[in-house]
Amino acid sequence: MAERTRAHFSEELRRVEEQGLGGLDLVVTQLDRVMEALEHQDVELAAMVIGNDDLIDGRYLEVHQGLLSLFALQAPVAGDLRIVAAMLHVMKNIERMGDQCVNIAKTIPLTGHEPPVREEVLERILRMGRAARTEVTQAKTAFATRDVALAEDLVRQDQCINLLNREIFQLAIDVGTDPDTREWAMHMVMVSRAIERIGDNAVDVGEQTAFVVTGLFREFSDSSHPVPRI
Repeated sequence: MAERTRAHFSEELRRVEEQGLGGLDLVVTQLDRVMEALEHQDVELAAMVIGNDDLIDGRYLEVHQGLLSLFALQAPVAGDLRIVAAMLHVMKNIERMGDQCVNIAKTIPLTGHEPPVREEVLERILRMGRAARTEVTQAKTAFATRDVALAEDLVRQDQCINLLNREIFQLAIDVGTDPDTREWAMHMVMVSRAIERIGDNAVDVGEQTAFVVTGLFREFSDSSHPVPRI
């Protein structure tokens, strides 16, 4: 009886984990849409991103409740307990990524119908978006396969995003004196910061991967250290 109960618990935990990691697929979809909306100044698509945030919030609540219910039904052993604890953190990061996509979407109507786009800024923003997308998908694979090396590699990719973020900030400062252009550039700084936070959240998922495997939590990088040029 005890063995059947344990097997049922493990099966349910795997199901809830899969459901939770599926939230990262929702983030990728949101990120793809908001980057397209930004590139083409598509206000309607941006509105869709804002509306669809309920899907991520709903997934967060559903998985969160599922994990707590499993915890209440049976005291997990050490390995299972690590998965439950890690997934609670992962779901919070997923919810935050969704919020950052919404923050980006909300800037799009503010820039006007035909904003004074500076291509050197927009090109870096789109590169950041593609890099963040790669990070999110890699974070999911790393956690699902318990691949610590793949999780640690997220730091290298995140450094590229951080560097682009700093370049965009400098370009915004140097953009000139035209008020409309400066306003657009400031909005792009906000977008850049939101993408940078998505990358940080992906690294956080990677750190939870290492925690599940080793039982020890450690930060992969120290944000107080300068970012190396790549």
